[in-house]
Amino acid sequence: MKKVLFLTGDFTEDYETMVPFQMLEMVGYEVHTVCPEKKKGDIVKTAIHDFEGDQTYTEKPGHNFTLNYSFDEVNVNDYDGLVIAGGRAPEYLRLNQRLLEIVQHFFNENKPVAAICHGIQILTAANVVKGRKLTAYPAVGPEVTLAGGDFQSIPVDGAFVDGNLVTSPAWPAHPSFIREFLKIMGAKIEL
Repeated sequence: MKKVLFLTGDFTEDYETMVPFQMLEMVGYEVHTVCPEKKKGDIVKTAIHDFEGDQTYTEKPGHNFTLNYSFDEVNVNDYDGLVIAGGRAPEYLRLNQRLLEIVQHFFNENKPVAAICHGIQILTAANVVKGRKLTAYPAVGPEVTLAGGDFQSIPVDGAFVDGNLVTSPAWPAHPSFIREFLKIMGAKIEL
């Protein structure tokens, strides 16, 4: 059984944590959800970001999400892929040096990585986007460019693939985001 490491944190976007976690478990992966300074059984609070015609998304309280693995017990060599949720969590998660080292491992080993929305802020902080084509929530685009990445402006329900990296602008992209991640993970789904 393949293992996926899933990075999330307080005020992560609700759908960007709950839905990919459930989808990846549904296809049979063992998914370890972790957050720095938290242990298995701890919760992260989520926020629901919605697109309601304003100049940016609106934010509402989400659900409590229970972590199923302890961050301090992560051994990067145990994982076949990495998923990074968006929301507000990445703005503070990217300050954790161990988390950045974990992300760098996946790129150094060319393992599959999927990041959505503001999760790309972790990639820019980990210095792994230089020379890569990727997308993100549009407000994160300047960070991608400053970090040496080639920002791709795509529809909110799309996914962009560059080698081992799958990125998407926001949660409306879940079907394409997860489909593309499953492809680079080597999954075969017969309908």
